[in-house]
Amino acid sequence: MRSIFFTLLFIAALVVCRETSARETGPLQNITVSFTFQPECTLFHVALAKGYFVEEGLRVQPLMHTYGKNALQSVLDHKADFATAGETPIMFNVLKGEKILVVANIGASATNNAIVARRDSGIAAPGDLKGKRIGYTPGTTGDFFLDSLLTANGLTRMDIQPVALAPEEMLDAVMAKKVDAAATWNYPLTQTFRQLGSNGILIQDRDIYTETFNIVAQQDFISKNPETVSRFLRALIKAEDFVARNPDEAQTMMSIATKVDKNLIHDVWNVFDYRVVLDQALLVTLEDETRWAMKKKLTEQTIMPDYLSFIYPDSLMAIKPEAVKLNR
Repeated sequence: MRSIFFTLLFIAALVVCRETSARETGPLQNITVSFTFQPECTLFHVALAKGYFVEEGLRVQPLMHTYGKNALQSVLDHKADFATAGETPIMFNVLKGEKILVVANIGASATNNAIVARRDSGIAAPGDLKGKRIGYTPGTTGDFFLDSLLTANGLTRMDIQPVALAPEEMLDAVMAKKVDAAATWNYPLTQTFRQLGSNGILIQDRDIYTETFNIVAQQDFISKNPETVSRFLRALIKAEDFVARNPDEAQTMMSIATKVDKNLIHDVWNVFDYRVVLDQALLVTLEDETRWAMKKKLTEQTIMPDYLSFIYPDSLMAIKPEAVKLNR
């Protein structure tokens, strides 16, 4: 506890010093950022703790959520300027007609989404999910992953008993045997697997889906504040460099900021790619998920959007051109 106290004190003092320095060159711009405690948000948490936003002339008002779908809603409700979110809720909101733009991807993983199941429910392989109660969170990456995994193993949603749950409800539901398995992500994924011990099984498939976690803002905000977007991304790129060089210190910062045990953070650390990019994978996944949503009649739309028009590469291209790999 004593070491954590002094670490917090040091970080607070560092941010104050950098804010004072930034004030000498001009007033800070106030922005509100809606984000999560999830590991995909590591670059944001590190940039905040290291004072990189202040260095770029931004004073961040943080607005934390448990997962990206809710974080994105804060931007849609004009309660935040930027949000962090997976591509699935972005896709659904584009189909609803929301005027949003992705300015960068700050985390990606092919194994963050998986199904954690109870062996004593008779589950030892993907095919054993048939007839079982499976928890999932509607409208999220876990929702899409669940259907993708079922399809890859000759099953459909009709073959299981889907149970809608919030991510924070997954662990208790599995342990209390309210569901036989849960389609979710970290940290609930690893926490549940740990709790099950030898009774747990993890069902993954890195070939069927790669999650992206993104920075999103309203189109109107970006058109009026392009320099703000650039400053925001420069801070995240500084964090990217710091995380690559100092993973252990970055994990400590995440643990302090999110109150998540550092051992858990360490266990899932290598699941993610912590980089600020815009690449073709995002476009491909958005289109794949749109076809899924249309097929499942989860949307009334029947025409594929031009997702390039919902991506804003200008700022990242100007700052770090090698990070932008989009086919126009």
